[in-house]
Formats: sequence, structure tokens, C-alpha cells
Amino acid sequence: MNFTPIASSSKGNAYLVSSPGAAPVLLEAGIPIKALREKLWNHGVRLSDLAGCLVSHEHGDHAKSVKDLLKAGVDCYMSMGTAKALGVEKHHRVFDVNGDDLPFAFVDRPFEWNVIPFSLEHDAAESLGFFIFAPDGDRLAFIPDTAYVKDRFSGITTLAIECNHVADILSDNIQEGNIPSVVGRRVRRNHMSLDSVIGMLRANDLSRCREIWLLHLSDGNSDEARMIRTVQEQTGIPCRAAAN
Repeated sequence: MNFTPIASSSKGNAYLVSSPGAAPVLLEAGIPIKALREKLWNHGVRLSDLAGCLVSHEHGDHAKSVKDLLKAGVDCYMSMGTAKALGVEKHHRVFDVNGDDLPFAFVDRPFEWNVIPFSLEHDAAESLGFFIFAPDGDRLAFIPDTAYVKDRFSGITTLAIECNHVADILSDNIQEGNIPSVVGRRVRRNHMSLDSVIGMLRANDLSRCREIWLLHLSDGNSDEARMIRTVQEQTGIPCRAAAN
């Protein structure tokens, strides 16, 4: 399995997941459709090549181009809460992944991707993360915007997790007046800090994990080098930050 960041910031998020012999999967659609087409094409992927797009929640930096993807004939998978918030719950290419039969599978493909959705703590209608099983046996835990993760995962080979801010940097920015206190409180309530990420890593078996990606780093409240160094020291696993 290959995990490729297309965009990762408060301005927009999109990620490409591929596996040999399988149609690629798009995670999130948080950038304009024109830019999304261009960025995917840079990786040799057309919209028509996609098995589908998984959408975690309705915020624009994760779902901006969902309606355009649907118009282009791309199946989009999300919670019904997200679909209703986006006003697309009746579209024939929208699929509710919170069904009774899990893991959910992309159907009518020669090689199936299987997906187990799980709930996240975020200020959205019905926010989800996705535990994705690739046809080649690899497993991706995709954890976007959330305050913390209560679920546990087995056999992760790639972990892609929000690491939005460093707690002391955020506190300093609030005290110095660089960030309104109300904004600071929202960030703490709804986004993963470096400490939260470390706690999640310690709570899971990462014996098969080959790589960790840090997502959605805040422009002013993060320290990329410190975050990567800390995660690698705690896990011994290669770590990278997704490009903004």
C-alpha cells in the first residue's frame, strides 16, 4: 500500500491510497476540483480511475469538492450525518458506510478494499476515521480531525494521524494574544495535540507499522521537526509530516 498526501492543512485535505492491482482510493476532498484533478494527474491518476472517495466529515477543508466529484461520477462514502450536512444524502453515488455489515467493501472491483469506519470526537455531524484493509494485506489507520481516539487497532502497517499542534506552543500563542482564547479552546477540544498522538501510539500495537504520517499541522501552533523527532523517538518508526 502507498499513502500519498495531496494536500494537508486547514486550507484543504486530500490523500491518495493505492495498492498493486487495485483501483486507487481518495481520502477526503477538501480542495477545489480543478486543483484535485491536477494533483491526482501528477500521480498518474484520473478521477475515473478512482474506486471511490472516503469523506470523514462535512467541513470544507475535507469536503469542498464532494459535489463536484459526484457530478464527475465518483462514488463517495461517508456517514449519513456527513451526507445530510453536505446536502447530498439522496444522491445515488453517496454510500453510508455506517451499515450493519462491516468491514465495508468497495464493490464491483477486481480487488476489494475493505473499510471499517470508527467514530471521532470533532465538531461535526458524524465524523469518522477509517481503518482500511488493502488487497495486498496492508492496513492503514486514517485518523483525521479529532480530539482523541478511543478505538484500538491491530496490525497497522501505515498510520496517518492528525497532529495539529503542540500544547505549549498553542498556550504561548494564546497568552501572547496571537490567537483569541475562544479559538484556542476550540483547537484543544477538536484537534489532536502531539501529546494526544503519543498517547494513541502507546495504546496500540505498532509491531507491523512501517511508517507514520502526521497530518494537518497547524501553521502557527506546530513544530514539524519536534513532532517528527518525538514520534520517532517514542516508536522507532520512520515518521514524516504531510505537505501543506
